[in-house]
Amino acid sequence: MRIHSIALVSAALALTACSCSEEKSTETVEVDETPIIEVSRVSTQEVDQKQSYTANVEAYNSNNISPASVNRIKSITVDVGDHVKRGQILATLDASTATQQKVNLDQIERDYNRALQLLNIGSGTQATVDQLRAQLDAAQAQYDNILENTTLTSPVSGVVTARNYDPGDVTGSMPILTIGQISPNVKVVINITEADRTKVNRGDNVTVTFDAFPGEEFQGTISRIYPQVDTSTRTFQAEVLIPNSNERLFPGMFARVNLSHGTQTNVVVPDLAIVKQTGSGNRYVYIYKNGIVTFSLVELGQRLDNAYEVLSGVADGDSVVVSGQSRLTNGCTAKLK
Repeated sequence: MRIHSIALVSAALALTACSCSEEKSTETVEVDETPIIEVSRVSTQEVDQKQSYTANVEAYNSNNISPASVNRIKSITVDVGDHVKRGQILATLDASTATQQKVNLDQIERDYNRALQLLNIGSGTQATVDQLRAQLDAAQAQYDNILENTTLTSPVSGVVTARNYDPGDVTGSMPILTIGQISPNVKVVINITEADRTKVNRGDNVTVTFDAFPGEEFQGTISRIYPQVDTSTRTFQAEVLIPNSNERLFPGMFARVNLSHGTQTNVVVPDLAIVKQTGSGNRYVYIYKNGIVTFSLVELGQRLDNAYEVLSGVADGDSVVVSGQSRLTNGCTAKLK
């Protein structure tokens, strides 16, 4: 009987242990899902108003070397990249037309001199002399023009930027050569937005950098602003002159032109706070206040190292979220880390 009682007690204890285990397994543990964030308090700062434009270097002037009439090329003395001096012979063309015109000129000159002699001895007329003089002047001008277009010289000192023919070719619509004047200045032409047009003036100084000369700055000047807006891009063209007496800069080089428009006071926000809206180019930040975060669309200005100038959307003294944005929605609660 005693053994039977002990068995009953043991069974009761075992049932009690199982009952407790089941009760513990059905208990629910509440988890705090409030997003945890980090914030940064922003403020206004004096920001240099700089604008950067990209363009290619152009020759200060470009001269197309072509004859006045179609002719066959006998020789070309220069090639692309060659430096030339003003007055240097660049190409010679077939001179048969010039030879024929010289024969005609000489004949008219002899006729004129004979008529002048007859007039002096009283056997000629002034009308004949005047007529032959006019013919002689016209023939001389025509010969000079043909001769000038038989031997082509450079009107400026510069560099050959294009060559379109070889000896033996007959000239056509394209120039034989193009000479670019690259000293004492070259130029770049930049496109200025309508919003920035009032900030740019003729005579403004600019700095220019080139990939070919890393870490080096060149000084330039706004020399001309075109008065008409390009309706396709809504921009104005501005010409920048860059001194180049040492001829380090050549047409086609890539340039970055940097303009300064003074300073302006704006809010500066850490770049970690800026979030791009999916499916658009909009940028926004989350602003934290009294445990609530709100969505705010922002207009960005310049990139400043690890921060952005913000033109609208954030006020001086706001606390912006810089970590934990992925779990945030507009108007939700959040806790500071």
